Amino acid sequence: MEYVYDKPVLTFYEERHDQPEREAFAVVKAKTLSVSKSEDAGLNGTIQDFFPLMGDVDYISSGEGKADRYVVCWFDDEVDLSKSFRRLTGVTFPSGLSCETGEKGKKTYNATFQANHGKLK
Repeated sequence: MEYVYDKPVLTFYEERHDQPEREAFAVVKAKTLSVSKSEDAGLNGTIQDFFPLMGDVDYISSGEGKADRYVVCWFDDEVDLSKSFRRLTGVTFPSGLSCETGEKGKKTYNATFQANHGKLK
C-alpha cells in the first residue's frame, strides 16, 4: 500500500523516548512525500524536492544530530482538519540526504527513509 502527499510541509524532531522533543529542528516544504507500507519491509518512503522553511536540514546528514532516529509530522489537506495529523516515528535516512544547489544558491534536497511506525490515515 502506498500513500502519496503532494506539497506537504514536514516538521522534523529528534526522537527521544525519555524526554520527547518539543521543538522542531527543521521545517521543510516538499514537492512529494510518498510512504510505502508492506508487511516485509515495514514503512519506506521518499521525500522529493524539499527545501527548508526553518532550521537546518543539513543537521541530519552532517551527523551533528544527537539522535539517529527522527519524528516527522505533517497535516493531510485531503481530510478534515481534526483528523488530518500524520506522523512517522523511528525515521532513519540510511543513504543520508542528497542535495543540489541551484544557480541562485538555493539548496534542494531529496531523501529516502525507513520508519518504525506511522499514522498515515
